[in-house]
Amino acid sequence: MNPFAQERLLFTPQTPDDRAIPMIFAFPNTYTVGITSLGYQVVWATFALRQDVDVRRLFLDAQEPLPPQPELVGFSLSWELDYGNLLTLLEQLGIPLHSAARDHRHPLIFGGGPVLTANPEPFADFFDVVLLGDGEAILDPFIAAYQEVRTAHRPQQLRHLAQVPGLYIPSLYRVEYAEITGAIATIQPLDADIPPVVTKQTHRSNTLLASTVVTEKAAWENIYMVEVVRSCPEMCRFCLASYLTLPFRTADLTGSLIPAIERGLEVTRRLGLLGASVTQHPEFFDLLAYLNRPDYDDVRVSIASVRTNTVTVELAQLLAARDTRSITIAVESGSERLRGIINKKLSNDEIQQAAAHATAGGLKAIKLYGMVGLPGEQPEDLEATLAMVQGLKKTAPQLRFTLGCSTFVPKAHTPFQWYGVNREAEKRLKMLQKGLRSQGCDFRPESYNWSVIQALISRGDRRITPLLELTRHYGDSLGSYKRAFKTLKGQLPPLDYYVHDHWDRDQVLPWQHLQGPLPVQTLQQHLATAEALFSVAST
Repeated sequence: MNPFAQERLLFTPQTPDDRAIPMIFAFPNTYTVGITSLGYQVVWATFALRQDVDVRRLFLDAQEPLPPQPELVGFSLSWELDYGNLLTLLEQLGIPLHSAARDHRHPLIFGGGPVLTANPEPFADFFDVVLLGDGEAILDPFIAAYQEVRTAHRPQQLRHLAQVPGLYIPSLYRVEYAEITGAIATIQPLDADIPPVVTKQTHRSNTLLASTVVTEKAAWENIYMVEVVRSCPEMCRFCLASYLTLPFRTADLTGSLIPAIERGLEVTRRLGLLGASVTQHPEFFDLLAYLNRPDYDDVRVSIASVRTNTVTVELAQLLAARDTRSITIAVESGSERLRGIINKKLSNDEIQQAAAHATAGGLKAIKLYGMVGLPGEQPEDLEATLAMVQGLKKTAPQLRFTLGCSTFVPKAHTPFQWYGVNREAEKRLKMLQKGLRSQGCDFRPESYNWSVIQALISRGDRRITPLLELTRHYGDSLGSYKRAFKTLKGQLPPLDYYVHDHWDRDQVLPWQHLQGPLPVQTLQQHLATAEALFSVAST
């Protein structure tokens, strides 16, 4: 069955005019996954609300009627390994994979999303244009600038687009290396007409995102999503979601958030409250009071994540009454010393209190998120995590506890971007698994091998592009990546350089010419604050 026929739209698409730009906007995964992305939904709706754009959607397994000669083809990239699907879709459309091989017969290929905003360099050869930052701030300037050079030759189009803040044209920058298997020497624009630095664009408003479509075919069936906050005031030093999206913004409760919720609940009774730290909205408890109205008794409410010290009995009661059985808390570690290093402002007493309140409010489970291999971590910090879980089981024996645990992966534009993946991380995951087995806690470790691949792409530069293409044919496993490194030996640094090595503080980073919310000097200050705590004894 056609999935588009089952959509319930919360906006009215405009009828494109005769001169509308024919565009394909793609998500390099299945419809079910793509339509669940709030960012993809909103960007598509933004284009569909314009009369000067005729936008059609494309997924791996579904598509609207596509224009025979699109001028623009866009991709929203939310997960690193979706790059293989991106290349598959380009092949299906008959478009050369590399921008250098395209000419006036081909559309401009643009991309955005968190993966590309953080570090587009591994994928730079695939895109003509990369949109850095929030769609609300960059989509309209992008279309306006393209309209000005719509009939121009391709090189002129790209040079014109390069003048728009937040539009990164990879082909207009030259990367040179001290040696082909070593660090980057310089990243420079081809000439003085091209900006030496491209700055991420930020949407500075208290009106945030809300779903533009609701469908039972979404991964979260029939859910209406509203963004309650953007970024996070905690600024954990490993956290891309916090640092890359600064500053912390909150939706205006009565001016935009509640009206958005009311619109959504006219078409569905399932509500998702999104944000890195939803309960830190300054009027969160007023929002709870609003949702506690009798006419919303049949509404199922889900919250992406909660701040531990905001878990009250009232919150737990509301969620339990709205068909939510558990809450999710990111604790990272049971060690208060390690939490100090990463700037996680959280005590074990607060975690214990949250568990007690969850029990009193009628919840059945708590999902904890932890991490191993963080900079400064010592073996005793893992013992502290085991002790924390043991204490929680005593405090709230009725609750079911799940600990999801990942391996630290360095992310661009964060203070820990200079640190590599801890070589002991896999052993530490197994240590936790063994220790938690006897405590009745469901331990769910994230694949260590996936963390290695994620780190490779997270810290990658343009030299890994051939490796990604080769690995696509070998298969997306760690063994395939290692095989590709052997094949390309002498043409790029070894795997350890990207994944495990600690980088020098004065090293040219692959994203050095792409300015995030904070300058590199500030990130180094935050890192120095963390490192000053490395020698503090565990408690």
